[in-house]
Amino acid sequence: MTTPEGGATAAPGEVRADRPAPPRKDAAARPLRRGPADPVRTLMHHHQELCARAVDALEIAAGLEAHGVTDRTAARFRHRDVFSLAEELYARVPRAAPDAAPAAAPQATAPDRRSRTVCGALQLLPGAVCVAAVAALASVTTATPAVRTAVGASGFVLLGLAVRLGVRSGPLRLRHGTGPRTAGLWVCWTAGYAVYGDWLLGQLLAGGPDLSHAAPRAAVAPAVALAFGLAPAAGCAHWFTVRGRRVLAASRGLEELAARVRPLLLAATLLFLAALAALLLGAEAVLGGGDVSAPVAAAALGVLLFLARLLAVHGFPEAAAAGLASAAALEALALALVLISRLPGLPPLGVPVEALTTAAGPAAVPAVACTAAALGLLVHGLRALTGACAHWPAPSGPAEAHRP
Repeated sequence: MTTPEGGATAAPGEVRADRPAPPRKDAAARPLRRGPADPVRTLMHHHQELCARAVDALEIAAGLEAHGVTDRTAARFRHRDVFSLAEELYARVPRAAPDAAPAAAPQATAPDRRSRTVCGALQLLPGAVCVAAVAALASVTTATPAVRTAVGASGFVLLGLAVRLGVRSGPLRLRHGTGPRTAGLWVCWTAGYAVYGDWLLGQLLAGGPDLSHAAPRAAVAPAVALAFGLAPAAGCAHWFTVRGRRVLAASRGLEELAARVRPLLLAATLLFLAALAALLLGAEAVLGGGDVSAPVAAAALGVLLFLARLLAVHGFPEAAAAGLASAAALEALALALVLISRLPGLPPLGVPVEALTTAAGPAAVPAVACTAAALGLLVHGLRALTGACAHWPAPSGPAEAHRP
Protein backbone atom coordinates (compact mmCIF):
# COMPACT_ATOMS: atom_id res chain seq x y z
CA MET A 1 0.00 0.00 0.00
CA THR A 2 1.27 3.46 -0.90
CA THR A 3 0.37 6.95 0.22
CA PRO A 4 -0.47 9.82 -2.02
CA GLU A 5 3.03 11.20 -1.60
CA GLY A 6 4.44 7.97 -2.94
CA GLY A 7 5.56 6.62 0.40
CA ALA A 8 4.91 3.08 1.42
CA THR A 9 2.70 2.36 4.38
CA ALA A 10 2.93 -0.62 6.58
CA ALA A 11 0.34 -3.26 6.32
CA PRO A 12 -1.64 -4.11 9.43
CA GLY A 13 0.49 -6.24 11.76
CA GLU A 14 3.77 -5.17 10.12
CA VAL A 15 6.51 -3.01 11.59
CA ARG A 16 8.30 -0.52 9.40
CA ALA A 17 11.96 -1.33 8.83
CA ASP A 18 13.07 2.28 9.41
CA ARG A 19 11.34 2.49 12.78
CA PRO A 20 13.52 1.46 15.77
CA ALA A 21 12.30 -1.54 17.68
CA PRO A 22 11.08 -0.86 21.19
CA PRO A 23 13.62 -1.70 23.89
CA ARG A 24 13.26 -5.03 25.60
CA LYS A 25 12.44 -5.06 29.28
CA ASP A 26 15.34 -7.36 30.22
CA ALA A 27 17.80 -5.14 28.36
CA ALA A 28 16.53 -2.08 30.17
CA ALA A 29 16.86 -3.80 33.52
CA ARG A 30 20.43 -4.95 32.89
CA PRO A 31 23.01 -2.62 34.57
CA LEU A 32 25.60 -0.92 32.44
CA ARG A 33 29.09 -2.55 32.40
CA ARG A 34 31.68 -0.44 34.09
CA GLY A 35 35.40 -0.68 33.51
CA PRO A 36 37.20 -2.28 30.60
CA ALA A 37 35.90 -5.51 29.20
CA ASP A 38 39.47 -6.91 29.21
CA PRO A 39 41.15 -5.79 32.47
CA VAL A 40 44.35 -7.72 31.71
CA ARG A 41 45.07 -5.54 28.66
CA THR A 42 46.08 -2.61 30.86
CA LEU A 43 48.50 -4.84 32.75
CA MET A 44 49.88 -6.12 29.43
CA HIS A 45 50.76 -2.61 28.31
CA HIS A 46 52.20 -1.68 31.71
CA HIS A 47 54.54 -4.71 31.80
CA GLN A 48 55.08 -5.07 28.04
CA GLU A 49 58.87 -5.39 28.19
CA LEU A 50 58.79 -7.87 31.07
CA CYS A 51 56.29 -10.12 29.31
CA ALA A 52 58.01 -9.88 25.92
CA ARG A 53 61.43 -10.89 27.24
CA ALA A 54 60.31 -13.58 29.69
CA VAL A 55 61.42 -17.12 28.96
CA ASP A 56 58.45 -18.64 30.79
CA ALA A 57 55.48 -17.71 32.96
CA LEU A 58 57.47 -18.05 36.19
CA GLU A 59 59.69 -15.14 35.23
CA ILE A 60 56.61 -12.97 34.67
CA ALA A 61 55.22 -14.06 38.05
CA ALA A 62 58.49 -13.09 39.73
CA GLY A 63 58.49 -9.71 38.00
CA LEU A 64 54.87 -9.00 38.92
CA GLU A 65 55.49 -9.94 42.53
CA ALA A 66 58.56 -7.70 42.59
CA HIS A 67 56.34 -4.80 41.48
CA GLY A 68 53.91 -5.42 44.33
CA VAL A 69 51.29 -7.56 42.58
CA THR A 70 49.80 -10.04 45.07
CA ASP A 71 47.12 -12.70 44.88
CA ARG A 72 44.59 -10.10 46.02
CA THR A 73 45.65 -7.83 43.18
CA ALA A 74 45.33 -10.73 40.72
CA ALA A 75 41.75 -11.26 41.88
CA ARG A 76 40.88 -7.82 40.51
CA PHE A 77 42.04 -9.08 37.14
CA ARG A 78 39.74 -12.13 37.44
CA HIS A 79 42.51 -14.58 38.34
CA ARG A 80 42.89 -16.74 41.42
CA ASP A 81 46.60 -15.93 41.98
CA VAL A 82 49.67 -14.28 40.49
CA PHE A 83 50.79 -17.46 38.75
CA SER A 84 47.53 -17.78 36.84
CA LEU A 85 47.72 -14.13 35.81
CA ALA A 86 51.31 -14.61 34.67
CA GLU A 87 50.32 -17.59 32.53
CA GLU A 88 47.74 -15.50 30.67
CA LEU A 89 50.22 -12.67 30.15
CA TYR A 90 52.81 -15.12 28.86
CA ALA A 91 50.28 -16.62 26.44
CA ARG A 92 48.97 -13.31 25.12
CA VAL A 93 52.06 -11.13 24.81
CA PRO A 94 54.23 -11.91 21.76
CA ARG A 95 57.82 -12.87 22.49
CA ALA A 96 60.61 -10.45 21.70
CA ALA A 97 62.77 -10.83 18.61
CA PRO A 98 65.19 -13.77 18.71
CA ASP A 99 68.17 -11.46 18.52
CA ALA A 100 67.13 -9.81 21.79
CA ALA A 101 68.32 -12.85 23.75
CA PRO A 102 71.53 -14.61 22.73
CA ALA A 103 71.12 -18.21 21.70
CA ALA A 104 74.08 -19.26 23.82
CA ALA A 105 72.54 -18.01 27.09
CA PRO A 106 71.12 -21.39 28.20
CA GLN A 107 74.55 -22.98 27.78
CA ALA A 108 76.19 -20.22 29.80
CA THR A 109 73.91 -20.81 32.79
CA ALA A 110 75.01 -24.43 33.26
CA PRO A 111 78.56 -24.53 34.65
CA ASP A 112 80.63 -27.46 33.62
CA ARG A 113 82.53 -29.73 35.96
CA ARG A 114 85.73 -27.71 35.68
CA SER A 115 84.09 -24.45 36.74
CA ARG A 116 82.48 -26.17 39.72
CA THR A 117 85.87 -27.49 40.76
CA VAL A 118 87.34 -24.01 40.52
CA CYS A 119 84.49 -22.57 42.61
CA GLY A 120 85.00 -25.25 45.25
CA ALA A 121 88.73 -24.53 45.39
CA LEU A 122 88.08 -20.79 45.78
CA GLN A 123 85.67 -21.45 48.63
CA LEU A 124 88.28 -23.56 50.45
CA LEU A 125 91.04 -21.01 49.78
CA PRO A 126 90.24 -18.74 52.80
CA GLY A 127 90.69 -21.65 55.20
CA ALA A 128 94.01 -22.61 53.63
CA VAL A 129 95.25 -19.01 53.73
CA CYS A 130 94.18 -18.67 57.36
CA VAL A 131 96.07 -21.82 58.36
CA ALA A 132 99.15 -20.58 56.51
CA ALA A 133 98.92 -17.19 58.25
CA VAL A 134 98.63 -18.86 61.68
CA ALA A 135 101.65 -21.03 60.91
CA ALA A 136 103.62 -18.00 59.76
CA LEU A 137 102.81 -16.10 62.94
CA ALA A 138 103.80 -19.07 65.07
CA SER A 139 107.17 -19.22 63.33
CA VAL A 140 108.06 -15.60 64.14
CA THR A 141 107.18 -15.56 67.84
CA THR A 142 110.78 -14.76 68.73
CA ALA A 143 111.18 -12.09 66.07
CA THR A 144 110.94 -8.34 66.61
CA PRO A 145 107.51 -6.71 67.00
CA ALA A 146 107.88 -5.05 63.61
CA VAL A 147 108.36 -8.42 61.89
CA ARG A 148 105.40 -9.96 63.69
CA THR A 149 103.24 -6.99 62.76
CA ALA A 150 104.27 -7.23 59.11
CA VAL A 151 103.54 -10.97 58.99
CA GLY A 152 100.15 -10.50 60.64
CA ALA A 153 99.18 -7.65 58.34
CA SER A 154 100.18 -9.66 55.28
CA GLY A 155 98.10 -12.60 56.49
CA PHE A 156 95.05 -10.38 56.97
CA VAL A 157 95.38 -8.88 53.50
CA LEU A 158 95.74 -12.28 51.84
CA LEU A 159 92.82 -13.66 53.83
CA GLY A 160 90.64 -10.74 52.78
CA LEU A 161 91.52 -11.31 49.12
CA ALA A 162 90.78 -15.03 49.44
CA VAL A 163 87.37 -14.36 51.00
CA ARG A 164 86.60 -11.85 48.26
CA LEU A 165 87.40 -14.44 45.60
CA GLY A 166 85.32 -17.07 47.37
CA VAL A 167 82.15 -14.97 47.61
CA ARG A 168 82.39 -13.64 44.04
CA SER A 169 81.90 -17.07 42.50
CA GLY A 170 79.41 -19.86 42.91
CA PRO A 171 76.22 -19.70 45.00
CA LEU A 172 77.43 -16.75 47.11
CA ARG A 173 77.90 -14.42 44.14
CA LEU A 174 75.61 -11.39 44.12
CA ARG A 175 73.21 -11.30 41.17
CA HIS A 176 71.23 -8.17 42.12
CA GLY A 177 73.90 -5.47 42.10
CA THR A 178 76.67 -4.73 44.56
CA GLY A 179 74.60 -3.57 47.53
CA PRO A 180 75.64 -0.93 50.08
CA ARG A 181 79.35 -0.20 50.15
CA THR A 182 79.30 -0.04 53.95
CA ALA A 183 78.46 -3.77 54.20
CA GLY A 184 82.13 -4.66 53.71
CA LEU A 185 83.06 -2.35 56.60
CA TRP A 186 80.62 -4.10 58.96
CA VAL A 187 81.92 -7.51 57.89
CA CYS A 188 85.51 -6.43 58.62
CA TRP A 189 84.52 -5.02 62.01
CA THR A 190 82.61 -8.10 63.18
CA ALA A 191 85.30 -10.46 61.88
CA GLY A 192 88.07 -8.38 63.46
CA TYR A 193 86.22 -8.30 66.77
CA ALA A 194 85.89 -12.10 66.65
CA VAL A 195 89.70 -12.32 66.42
CA TYR A 196 90.87 -9.50 68.74
CA GLY A 197 87.72 -8.20 70.44
CA ASP A 198 87.87 -10.45 73.50
CA TRP A 199 91.48 -9.46 74.19
CA LEU A 200 90.69 -5.76 73.76
CA LEU A 201 87.65 -5.88 76.03
CA GLY A 202 89.61 -7.70 78.71
CA GLN A 203 92.33 -5.06 78.56
CA LEU A 204 89.78 -2.25 78.85
CA LEU A 205 88.10 -3.84 81.85
CA ALA A 206 91.49 -4.21 83.52
CA GLY A 207 92.28 -0.50 83.08
CA GLY A 208 94.42 -0.81 79.95
CA PRO A 209 95.52 -1.38 77.37
CA ASP A 210 99.14 -0.40 77.79
CA LEU A 211 100.00 -0.04 74.11
CA SER A 212 103.75 0.04 74.72
CA HIS A 213 103.84 -3.42 76.34
CA ALA A 214 100.58 -5.17 75.43
CA ALA A 215 100.82 -7.70 72.63
CA PRO A 216 97.45 -8.40 70.95
CA ARG A 217 96.30 -11.97 71.47
CA ALA A 218 94.23 -13.39 68.64
CA ALA A 219 91.50 -16.00 68.90
CA VAL A 220 93.05 -18.46 66.46
CA ALA A 221 90.61 -21.37 66.58
CA PRO A 222 87.44 -19.33 65.82
CA ALA A 223 89.25 -17.52 63.00
CA VAL A 224 90.27 -20.78 61.32
CA ALA A 225 86.81 -22.30 61.72
CA LEU A 226 85.09 -19.23 60.28
CA ALA A 227 87.52 -19.17 57.33
CA PHE A 228 86.74 -22.80 56.51
CA GLY A 229 83.03 -22.08 57.04
CA LEU A 230 82.82 -20.39 53.64
CA ALA A 231 82.62 -23.79 51.90
CA PRO A 232 79.59 -25.14 53.86
CA ALA A 233 77.95 -21.71 53.56
CA ALA A 234 78.18 -21.97 49.77
CA GLY A 235 76.79 -25.52 49.85
CA CYS A 236 73.83 -24.57 52.04
CA ALA A 237 73.12 -21.50 49.91
CA HIS A 238 73.14 -23.65 46.77
CA TRP A 239 70.80 -26.17 48.42
CA PHE A 240 68.35 -23.43 49.40
CA THR A 241 68.47 -21.78 45.97
CA VAL A 242 67.86 -24.98 44.01
CA ARG A 243 64.98 -26.14 46.18
CA GLY A 244 63.50 -22.67 46.32
CA ARG A 245 63.23 -22.57 42.52
CA ARG A 246 61.68 -26.03 42.51
CA VAL A 247 59.08 -24.88 45.03
CA LEU A 248 58.44 -21.79 42.91
CA ALA A 249 57.77 -23.96 39.86
CA ALA A 250 55.43 -26.27 41.79
CA SER A 251 53.48 -23.64 43.77
CA ARG A 252 50.14 -22.30 42.60
CA GLY A 253 49.96 -19.24 44.82
CA LEU A 254 52.02 -16.88 46.91
CA GLU A 255 50.66 -18.29 50.16
CA GLU A 256 51.59 -21.82 49.15
CA LEU A 257 55.03 -20.63 48.07
CA ALA A 258 55.62 -18.88 51.40
CA ALA A 259 54.48 -21.91 53.41
CA ARG A 260 56.91 -24.18 51.53
CA VAL A 261 59.92 -21.82 51.53
CA ARG A 262 59.99 -21.07 55.28
CA PRO A 263 60.97 -24.64 56.26
CA LEU A 264 63.68 -24.56 53.60
CA LEU A 265 65.23 -21.43 55.09
CA LEU A 266 65.16 -22.87 58.60
CA ALA A 267 66.65 -26.15 57.38
CA ALA A 268 69.45 -24.38 55.48
CA THR A 269 70.29 -22.26 58.54
CA LEU A 270 70.36 -25.26 60.88
CA LEU A 271 72.42 -27.26 58.40
CA PHE A 272 75.03 -24.52 58.19
CA LEU A 273 75.03 -24.11 61.98
CA ALA A 274 75.71 -27.84 62.41
CA ALA A 275 78.59 -27.72 59.90
CA LEU A 276 80.07 -24.64 61.55
CA ALA A 277 79.77 -26.20 65.01
CA ALA A 278 81.71 -29.23 63.78
CA LEU A 279 84.43 -26.95 62.40
CA LEU A 280 84.62 -25.01 65.67
CA LEU A 281 84.92 -28.17 67.74
CA GLY A 282 87.63 -29.50 65.43
CA ALA A 283 89.57 -26.23 65.52
CA GLU A 284 89.32 -26.07 69.32
CA ALA A 285 90.60 -29.65 69.59
CA VAL A 286 93.58 -29.03 67.28
CA LEU A 287 94.55 -25.46 68.14
CA GLY A 288 93.21 -25.18 71.66
CA GLY A 289 90.68 -22.70 72.98
CA GLY A 290 90.34 -20.08 75.63
CA ASP A 291 86.99 -18.70 76.74
CA VAL A 292 84.16 -21.23 76.98
CA SER A 293 81.74 -18.83 75.27
CA ALA A 294 84.13 -18.17 72.35
CA PRO A 295 82.71 -21.00 70.16
CA VAL A 296 79.19 -19.72 70.83
CA ALA A 297 80.18 -16.23 69.73
CA ALA A 298 81.89 -17.57 66.61
CA ALA A 299 78.86 -19.70 65.72
CA ALA A 300 76.54 -16.71 66.15
CA LEU A 301 78.80 -14.62 63.92
CA GLY A 302 78.93 -17.36 61.28
CA VAL A 303 75.14 -17.66 61.16
CA LEU A 304 74.83 -13.87 60.97
CA LEU A 305 77.23 -13.70 58.01
CA PHE A 306 75.47 -16.62 56.30
CA LEU A 307 71.99 -15.08 56.59
CA ALA A 308 73.28 -11.69 55.51
CA ARG A 309 74.90 -13.14 52.38
CA LEU A 310 71.83 -15.24 51.62
CA LEU A 311 69.59 -12.18 51.77
CA ALA A 312 72.01 -10.20 49.60
CA VAL A 313 72.24 -12.98 47.01
CA HIS A 314 68.44 -13.14 46.72
CA GLY A 315 67.99 -9.41 46.24
CA PHE A 316 67.91 -7.85 49.74
CA PRO A 317 71.38 -6.32 50.31
CA GLU A 318 70.04 -3.39 52.35
CA ALA A 319 68.54 -5.70 54.95
CA ALA A 320 71.77 -7.70 55.09
CA ALA A 321 73.84 -4.57 55.67
CA ALA A 322 71.42 -3.42 58.39
CA GLY A 323 71.81 -6.71 60.27
CA LEU A 324 75.61 -6.55 60.13
CA ALA A 325 75.59 -2.89 61.15
CA SER A 326 73.44 -3.62 64.20
CA ALA A 327 75.86 -6.30 65.43
CA ALA A 328 78.85 -4.00 64.88
CA ALA A 329 77.06 -1.18 66.71
CA LEU A 330 76.35 -3.37 69.75
CA GLU A 331 79.98 -4.50 69.94
CA ALA A 332 81.26 -0.94 69.59
CA LEU A 333 78.77 0.22 72.22
CA ALA A 334 80.12 -2.32 74.73
CA LEU A 335 83.67 -1.03 74.25
CA ALA A 336 82.52 2.58 74.42
CA LEU A 337 80.59 2.03 77.65
CA VAL A 338 83.68 0.62 79.35
CA LEU A 339 85.71 3.67 78.30
CA ILE A 340 82.97 6.16 79.23
CA SER A 341 82.60 4.57 82.67
CA ARG A 342 86.11 5.82 83.51
CA LEU A 343 84.85 9.41 83.52
CA PRO A 344 83.92 10.94 86.89
CA GLY A 345 80.33 10.20 87.84
CA LEU A 346 79.74 7.67 85.04
CA PRO A 347 80.99 4.33 86.44
CA PRO A 348 77.44 2.81 86.41
CA LEU A 349 77.48 2.82 82.60
CA GLY A 350 80.03 0.03 82.50
CA VAL A 351 78.22 -2.18 85.01
CA PRO A 352 76.18 -4.17 82.42
CA VAL A 353 79.27 -5.06 80.39
CA GLU A 354 81.25 -5.97 83.50
CA ALA A 355 78.44 -8.15 84.81
CA LEU A 356 78.08 -9.95 81.48
CA THR A 357 81.80 -10.63 81.12
CA THR A 358 82.09 -11.75 84.73
CA ALA A 359 79.28 -14.24 84.28
CA ALA A 360 80.18 -15.67 80.85
CA GLY A 361 83.52 -14.20 79.80
CA PRO A 362 84.45 -11.47 77.29
CA ALA A 363 83.13 -13.53 74.36
CA ALA A 364 79.61 -13.12 75.74
CA VAL A 365 79.45 -9.60 74.29
CA PRO A 366 79.86 -10.64 70.61
CA ALA A 367 77.71 -13.71 71.30
CA VAL A 368 74.79 -11.55 72.43
CA ALA A 369 75.31 -8.95 69.68
CA CYS A 370 75.58 -11.44 66.81
CA THR A 371 72.77 -13.65 68.11
CA ALA A 372 70.37 -10.71 68.31
CA ALA A 373 71.31 -9.53 64.81
CA ALA A 374 71.09 -13.05 63.37
CA LEU A 375 67.62 -13.58 64.85
CA GLY A 376 66.52 -10.29 63.32
CA LEU A 377 67.79 -11.32 59.89
CA LEU A 378 66.15 -14.73 60.23
CA VAL A 379 62.77 -13.18 61.02
CA HIS A 380 63.16 -10.81 58.09
CA GLY A 381 64.23 -13.66 55.83
CA LEU A 382 61.14 -15.69 56.74
CA ARG A 383 59.13 -12.84 55.24
CA ALA A 384 61.38 -11.52 52.47
CA LEU A 385 62.56 -14.83 51.00
CA THR A 386 59.03 -16.19 50.54
CA GLY A 387 58.22 -14.15 47.43
CA ALA A 388 58.57 -15.25 43.84
CA CYS A 389 61.05 -12.46 43.07
CA ALA A 390 63.49 -13.84 45.66
CA HIS A 391 63.89 -17.12 43.75
CA TRP A 392 64.38 -15.87 40.22
CA PRO A 393 67.91 -15.21 38.93
CA ALA A 394 67.16 -11.77 37.47
CA PRO A 395 63.77 -10.34 38.50
CA SER A 396 62.52 -7.14 36.91
CA GLY A 397 62.46 -4.12 39.10
CA PRO A 398 64.01 -3.45 42.49
CA ALA A 399 62.89 -6.17 44.80
CA GLU A 400 63.99 -4.54 48.00
CA ALA A 401 61.71 -1.59 47.61
CA HIS A 402 58.57 -3.69 47.46
CA ARG A 403 59.32 -6.34 50.04
CA PRO A 404 58.69 -6.38 53.81
